[in-house]
Amino acid sequence: MADPKDVGYFGPDSVSWQVHREVTVLFGGARALLMQAAHPLVIAGASQTGMYERNPWRRLQRTLVLTYTLTFGTKAEAHAAAERINEAHARIHGIDPVTGRWYDALDPELLLYVHACLVDSALLFEELTVGGLDDAGRQRFHEEQMLAAELLLVPRSMIPPTVAELRAWLAGFERRGELLLTDGARRVADLFLDPPREAEWRPILKLVGRLAFATLPPGVRELYGFRMGRARVAASEATLRAARFIRPLLPPRFRYIAPYAEWLARQRGRAPAGRVDQVRRALGIRLDAARPLPGATGGGPPA
Repeated sequence: MADPKDVGYFGPDSVSWQVHREVTVLFGGARALLMQAAHPLVIAGASQTGMYERNPWRRLQRTLVLTYTLTFGTKAEAHAAAERINEAHARIHGIDPVTGRWYDALDPELLLYVHACLVDSALLFEELTVGGLDDAGRQRFHEEQMLAAELLLVPRSMIPPTVAELRAWLAGFERRGELLLTDGARRVADLFLDPPREAEWRPILKLVGRLAFATLPPGVRELYGFRMGRARVAASEATLRAARFIRPLLPPRFRYIAPYAEWLARQRGRAPAGRVDQVRRALGIRLDAARPLPGATGGGPPA
């Protein structure tokens, strides 16, 4: 049995929980995916697995559960989820047919690029739809998430120490012309521009997709050929303002992502739906199978 007092590496008082619990911040994940897909070596690895070709939404759901377990799971669950991700990455490598370059999903720079896209997008959507963090809060989130990056085998010494430096590092890929619109990137874009009919919440996904494109760095947005005319700018700004106004009025099951909503239900003496635990078990995340990862420091915010 998991210790009910074990709230993982971050806990309810952390900025990581404050940011990642919000559904509107989760919407920023679409922006992060588009930024990741624009890196030819990152998308080459994803394409090797068929990530965006066979049941992409189901695969993305599984990836989200694994990723959010790093934040909301117990320490054992976080290690088990990280181990599952790292084992999958260990099998992904080859020659990118577009650039002719070798790619390896355990390449620390590629791992850091993926991590930076997630942190940058989470902070942007927190700012646009929540607005609860000041500069110090954003820096604390970045520092907390360094531990999550370490669990996924990113050396802490590689991570730019401040939010501004992380964003500058990320922008360097665009500035140097290293981002490309490959067939893989187009497939990711199409998932949000025209989600398949079987996708759950299809109308919302289309809205999320439009917000994702609208909030991309201008150069990356132009790479995808997504034009921002006056009407689109006005519509995106109005949608983000509405999300920020409506969000505090929503009941927890709509405002918060499932892992946090289930934790909140337990704190209030109600039995949670258990959807997250079901998916975790299906992914093989079991406490008796968890073991510390080689090289993980275990340092970070106390539970």
